[in-house]
Amino acid sequence: MKKETALILHNIRSVHNVGSIFRTADAVGVSKIYLTGYTPAPLDRFGRKRKDFHKTALGAEDFVPWEQVKSPQALLKRLGEGRFHIVAVEQSPKAIDYKKFKPRFPLAVLFGNEKRGISPRLLALCGTIAEISMRGKKESLNVSVAAGVFLFQVLGR
Repeated sequence: MKKETALILHNIRSVHNVGSIFRTADAVGVSKIYLTGYTPAPLDRFGRKRKDFHKTALGAEDFVPWEQVKSPQALLKRLGEGRFHIVAVEQSPKAIDYKKFKPRFPLAVLFGNEKRGISPRLLALCGTIAEISMRGKKESLNVSVAAGVFLFQVLGR
């Protein structure tokens, strides 16, 4: 039985990070990816495949369904009404350790901007905030690495 899981990638700047997340999403069986804000898509504005995207996605963009959505708030509300359990992967005083996160399906996972993270307005629309604890001097992981760590912990069981 496939566990329905959607990713929401909001305001991620790097096309390489997004391509890497697509590749990881394919590996763990993600059902769909939503691209919001200025997150780059696999196709350019003329509908042509982006070579820079394909360089890291390696064709996963052809297998994982995706959609560009204008309003992340409207998307989160719609998914929530559709009974999706929405979790944001973000550092927050309200966050739980990602290893203790118990997913309920259908599941939607929100990842945000590499530098600014996820806005408080979007976090308020999430049922859970999960954080990957850091042991070293750096405060965070690259967003594509964080996606891999979280998705394999939650879906790779």
